[in-house]
Amino acid sequence: MSTQENILKVRLEAPAHGGHTVARHEGRVIFVRHGIPGELVSIAVHDDGEKARFWRGDVVEVHEASEHRVTHFWPQADSLLAASRGVLPVGGAEFGHISLEAQREIKGQIFLEQMTRLGKIDATKHGFTGVVAPEGESADALGWRTRTAFVVDEKGRLAMSAFRSNDLVPIKEMPLAHPKINELELWDLPLAGISRIEVAVGSGDDAGVLVLFIEDGTVAGAAGRAAKRLPEGTSAAALTQVAGSASDGRGALQRLRGRTWLSESVAGHDYRITGEGFWQIHRLAPATLIERVMSQLAPSYGTRIADLYAGAGLFSAPLAKAVGDDGMLLSIEGAPGTSKDALKNLREFPQAIISQGRVEKTLSRELNTRKAKLDSIVLDPPRTGAGKAAVSAMVRSGAKKISYVSCDPASFARDTADLMSAGFRLEAVDVIDLYPHTHHMETVGLFVRH
Repeated sequence: MSTQENILKVRLEAPAHGGHTVARHEGRVIFVRHGIPGELVSIAVHDDGEKARFWRGDVVEVHEASEHRVTHFWPQADSLLAASRGVLPVGGAEFGHISLEAQREIKGQIFLEQMTRLGKIDATKHGFTGVVAPEGESADALGWRTRTAFVVDEKGRLAMSAFRSNDLVPIKEMPLAHPKINELELWDLPLAGISRIEVAVGSGDDAGVLVLFIEDGTVAGAAGRAAKRLPEGTSAAALTQVAGSASDGRGALQRLRGRTWLSESVAGHDYRITGEGFWQIHRLAPATLIERVMSQLAPSYGTRIADLYAGAGLFSAPLAKAVGDDGMLLSIEGAPGTSKDALKNLREFPQAIISQGRVEKTLSRELNTRKAKLDSIVLDPPRTGAGKAAVSAMVRSGAKKISYVSCDPASFARDTADLMSAGFRLEAVDVIDLYPHTHHMETVGLFVRH
């Protein structure tokens, strides 16, 4: 924790992207976490060198609380409680002290600010009406994470990191995680020799669970011993860091018990996701996003569609079915292991072309080889966004409609500016709260060529 000399009393102003609220002290901008706009608080300041462009801080005491402040559901993520104990709060639930309604209002303000500043447009004139919860969300919006990751500290304890810190916080619960993840009681396993644990659970009622142990190489057979202590019916695998990886460059995947993959069923399609392969995190996200994308693109029989950053084929499968045998579905994914999953998940569709590689190069190459043009595109890029090269490739593809799924408003805004400069207009935009109690949000925008 920061020393007493670094404690400032400030009035919090507007929210800022990244889970912060802006404060000012003697002309210096400070990005503050764990506050709410309008509050008068004391903050512990860090990153506060004289040459720093801005400082950062965490709320350690509230003098005038917002009406939207609530008791944090997770004590270890509560900044005020952590400060009273002289420790740092665990990351991953930085909005847990704010009512859900206010969280979504704040996220809407951030989305509008990013679109205005980086996208150069007023999103309210392009269909944005606010941040909404997915249909079927629980009243407390807990237990939604079907994928989560933990680290193991030097004492062999299950832990998570504090924000922007190397400090590890031992934990024995993760309230945002699916109940089946907490039921594993991973904190009671012998974890010496394991550096990281990734857990995935299927989103269905009969969901399977896969635990992936990443070994640090210091203790032989560490993952195997931990796996033996897991509840019956739980699958487990080990990932060891060796050359010649068979698992997306991260290591060799070894089955310990059960399977090395999970099955998912969404909107009538079955999917296989191997090991650490990408899948949407919120239990309601796959069905919610398929519905939005299919509604925006309205694919018809015989059309040609590309699914970029396609992962295991979440959107590829329903799109391939919709375009039929006379259409074309081009599914492009960069990660080799995940692309192999897409091959399995789309094997019933001869109209599906699965290609692994960088989107900006692979899209152009595949279309040039087939001398084809696209009718529409769906893309779900990483948090950094598509970028200018990928946007240029999409523009050259001939697509008239683009459904853009984004988990970051800043990169979405930047790509929006590039798409609009290239002749597209933002026809509609939905922002969905698929990351409750965090600052993240999911955007689905429809772009139509002029």
